[in-house]
This record gives sequence, C-alpha cells and structure tokens, in this order.
Amino acid sequence: MVFLDESGFMLQPLVRRTWAPRGQTPVHRCWDRHDRISAISALTVSPRRRRVRLYFHLQTHNLRWPNVLRFIRQLRRRLGSKIILILDRWNVHRSAVRRLVEKCDDGVHVEWLPSYAPELNPVEQVWNNTKYSDLANYIPEDIDDLAAAVRDSINSKRHDQQLLHSFFKTAKLEL
Repeated sequence: MVFLDESGFMLQPLVRRTWAPRGQTPVHRCWDRHDRISAISALTVSPRRRRVRLYFHLQTHNLRWPNVLRFIRQLRRRLGSKIILILDRWNVHRSAVRRLVEKCDDGVHVEWLPSYAPELNPVEQVWNNTKYSDLANYIPEDIDDLAAAVRDSINSKRHDQQLLHSFFKTAKLEL
C-alpha cells in the first residue's frame, strides 16, 4: 500500500506559540518573500512485515500531473511489485492517474480517499510534524536554506518506525 500526498513550504515563517522569559517577547524579522518549495511524499506499508517507509521529492516549482506521474513511476520501480495507491481527489492526482491508466500500467491499483477528508491520509501527519514541529518559527535565509531544512526534517523521520506508525494511528488506520 502506498499513501501519497503533497504540500508546500514557504519562505515566510510558520509562527507558533513559544516560551520566552517574561518581558522578552520573541520577534521574527523577515521580509515579504513568496518563493516556495513543493514536496511530494509517500508512505508505504509492506504487506508482510508491516514496515513503513517514507519516500519524498522536493522541487522549487508547483507540482503538476507530470511530476506526480513521474514520482509514482519511480516509486513503482523502486518497490518492484504491484502497488495499491491511495490518494485524495486533487485534480493533479486525477490527471496523473488518468495518464497512468492510459499507459496501461497494470501494476498500480488506485483507491481514492473521500473528498475533504485529509485526516484519513497518514502522509498529512508527515507534513503536520514537519511544519508545526520541526520548522515552526524557522526563518530560512533563502530557498536553498528552506529546501535543506525540509529535507533534513523529512530525512530524520525516515528511519523512525515508531513515529511513522504513529502517523497511521493518528489517521485511525491499523497496520
């Protein structure tokens, strides 16, 4: 099984509550910047061992269906077996799946999540943990600095089976 989703990371900091000594309110100094990193990731579950793996790709432009299609194909080749792909009904996903079906890739079976139910996709918890925990109040210098921080954050999760399993528990999915 492969759960897939994407997210975006902005140069503007995601401001969260924090602790500080009384009378020393933290102040973020940044300027109006609109560059972004687009990220796509997949959580895979092996059917026998119940081992969860995390795969991802970052890019500096918005994701479109060819990017999603390429990611699915690379993932399929890497896993080397048939997959059940579970994703939401975003137009880019539907276009990528339509193209995948046109190419007759019978190694991918697609299941759609209900509309407006992101809490059912455990990959949403990858983004939630990265944005609201690891990168909260983080002010990157530039787009490369942001990409490195996002990459480091996601890479740190890749080998933490307990954390990856907790994403499924949060989505109320049993492994």
